Amino acid sequence: MSTIATSAERLTRSTPPLGGFNLTFLAIEFRRRLRNRRTLAFTVVMPVALFLLVGLPLKDTPLTSQSIADGGLSVAAYILISMAVYGAMVASTSAGGAVAVERATGWSRQLRLTPLNPVAYIATKVVSSLVLGLLAVVATFAAGLIAGVQMPVQVWILSGLVAWLGSLVFTALGLFIGYLVPTENVMQFLGPILAVLALFGGLFTPLDQFPQVIQDIARWTPVYGLGEIARAPLTGADFDMLAVVNIVVWLAIFALGAALAFRRDTKRV
Repeated sequence: MSTIATSAERLTRSTPPLGGFNLTFLAIEFRRRLRNRRTLAFTVVMPVALFLLVGLPLKDTPLTSQSIADGGLSVAAYILISMAVYGAMVASTSAGGAVAVERATGWSRQLRLTPLNPVAYIATKVVSSLVLGLLAVVATFAAGLIAGVQMPVQVWILSGLVAWLGSLVFTALGLFIGYLVPTENVMQFLGPILAVLALFGGLFTPLDQFPQVIQDIARWTPVYGLGEIARAPLTGADFDMLAVVNIVVWLAIFALGAALAFRRDTKRV
């Protein structure tokens, strides 16, 4: 009997601390993201390039009636924050959408045969998406700082934090689509969608440049709330509470969708 009990104990998998969430696994996950050149191009290079092409030539163009020489802000600062938001949202979506690749290659199935807790697996994806999103924001802001864009210190900090933490909405979107779409080319599917959302969210062009009907529709898109709140420290305007509701509602929708898709996927093993 003792021999049987000992064998049973050996066959029983012990649950690791925190369900398997650890810095080593997180570092491996992040290195995998950094080795993906396509991901780096879309999350770091593209927002910086867009700022240099579109925003930098407007560095001396005042955002308001107050001239830049008198302490006014430039249009380049407005575009810089918008590009930081865009970079963070693409980075977070791609990190979340990476689950589609792992499902297609069978890696997620292998992980479910280990003691790794599914919640720890999702937590690793969320944290890695935040790190990648932070990298995108820092790279974009660094380009603006080197280019000579001037903003108050609190604007750099507050706008950067909003762009970074608000990208959790798109982490949830990436996870939702990643578990919903069984393809390793998920970012080719999501890329055009994110570009359209960014356009209607006012990141590429201010919403007041569109017809009123487009403006009304755009206020209900996922990017609108994040862009409005991120630029609020710069413009000094009180953002509409609709922007806050926008972020909360879309985060809830995408998170719920990701949770349901995740539960359906884990039932296969």
